[in-house]
Amino acid sequence: MIKSPDCAGGCGMSIKLFDLSQKVAAITGSGRGIGRAIARGMAAAGAKVVIADIDAASARVSAAEIEQAGAEALAVEVDTVSPEQCTRMVDSTVERFGRIDVMVCNAAVDVIKPAVELAEAEWDWIVDVDLKGYFNAAQAAARRMLAQGGGSIVMTSSLASVIGIHGLVAYAAAKGGVNQLVRSMAVEWATSNVRVNAIAPGYCENIMVGAESTHADPVKEQQIRTFTPMGRRCKPEELVGPVIFLASEAASYVTGAILHVDGGYTAM
Repeated sequence: MIKSPDCAGGCGMSIKLFDLSQKVAAITGSGRGIGRAIARGMAAAGAKVVIADIDAASARVSAAEIEQAGAEALAVEVDTVSPEQCTRMVDSTVERFGRIDVMVCNAAVDVIKPAVELAEAEWDWIVDVDLKGYFNAAQAAARRMLAQGGGSIVMTSSLASVIGIHGLVAYAAAKGGVNQLVRSMAVEWATSNVRVNAIAPGYCENIMVGAESTHADPVKEQQIRTFTPMGRRCKPEELVGPVIFLASEAASYVTGAILHVDGGYTAM
């Protein structure tokens, strides 16, 4: 058994706490970006993973990469705005692997635009995917988890859920809703051993569907680096550990938490 380095009080902790062997995890929006990094990391931790994405081709590529690395993966096409498709995603997971232990609600979109210019259709699209889609995926997974005696749901929230950011009005509103979704579901399902938590990333080296990059604007980029104590954006791979923690037995008494992974931004 691998243990952490010894400390004076003999406080080494077994790495097995973070082991996802025998676990089945579905990750939405995992055909690219942060979701793909999370899926690869969970597979490396031992999980059987379901690559769920609205882009079937990218889901297949991501699943193939994981299988080539020696893990088990299933690609599923899903539009999380549809409750029926979310149910089919979970059904496909159970049909292939026999159960679902972890649901990572990660698929998200955005339009960076001043509030007075945001069209109703853009607002609806963002809130549908970034809030309703999370509810749909979590609800579908929870139905199975409640029946099987437990599970873990991890949602990707955002720094924008707790601070104001120019041009992100719909995204920020949706992510604030995600935080309350996490807390409400956590309270509702706690006695049934279904834990619900979220990570809230800061500025990442990742571009969502519909969003424009701020990397090309040197002024905005410098502002981001200035107001982030660690002085840089996070890499998608740096979100893997926090998600594995929340999904694993290491977080067995953690539910309703929003874990900020933002390089110290919210500590300012």
